[in-house]
Amino acid sequence: MRALHLAIAAAAMLAAGQALAAGIDLSKPYGDKYGCINRNGQQVAADKMLLVTGKELITAASACTFSDKQVQADGSLVVTAKCEAEGEDGQAPAKFTIKRSAKNAKKLVVADGDGNVMGEVARCK
Repeated sequence: MRALHLAIAAAAMLAAGQALAAGIDLSKPYGDKYGCINRNGQQVAADKMLLVTGKELITAASACTFSDKQVQADGSLVVTAKCEAEGEDGQAPAKFTIKRSAKNAKKLVVADGDGNVMGEVARCK
């Protein structure tokens, strides 16, 4: 009986591991050149920057905090967030799609809720 429980637990762990491998892992930050430079909040001036972490998406003009993440059948991630824009009061809801780049599987492509590509990011070093 104990062997059966161990086999079931091992199968569940294997399935969870495969699901994570197929999905997008944001446990480490991804960014473009300036996003990675600014990942620790250095405030380096850049007109264009994009940084994605497990909790937020930051651009040169906005900061969005994730409230929900849904893995899609194709492995992409649809993220619901609350965003604060520079020079504006309050937060606005937003959705983003994060998926693997067709050109380079090590990079991610970030698109806004309308499908407009915001940029391509790589894991920060």
